[in-house]
Amino acid sequence: MRFICLGYADEKTWDAMSAKEQSDMMAECLAFDEVLHKGGHWVAAGEALQSGRTAKTLRWKKDKVIVTDGPFTETKEVLGGFFVFEAKDMDHAVEMMSKHPGVRFGPFEIRPADEHINTLVAERHQRFEASTNET
Repeated sequence: MRFICLGYADEKTWDAMSAKEQSDMMAECLAFDEVLHKGGHWVAAGEALQSGRTAKTLRWKKDKVIVTDGPFTETKEVLGGFFVFEAKDMDHAVEMMSKHPGVRFGPFEIRPADEHINTLVAERHQRFEASTNET
């Protein structure tokens, strides 16, 4: 099964860390990612995100889009990044991500990928690419 791991971070805690502490934390996280690679669990790198202070949130309200500054929720932690990995089941996914050093820094949310919708999106993308290449 494919899972998406959403890593959250307390930006104040990160900002309070020295450059060396930040670098050491990133080195630990990247080393763990290599463990996932070697175990055949790594599917896609995902993306690290800039600070939640750079975010815009879009909401539909009264028949129009309302844009607000910042992340979707008012919490201490904000989404810091995500990646895609494979595991046998949710128990296996939880077991693996419990060992990730980043979970000491902020919560990780793990969700199974919606393979049905992802297949539909991939097929639609392939059709679009094929029609674009024909012109």
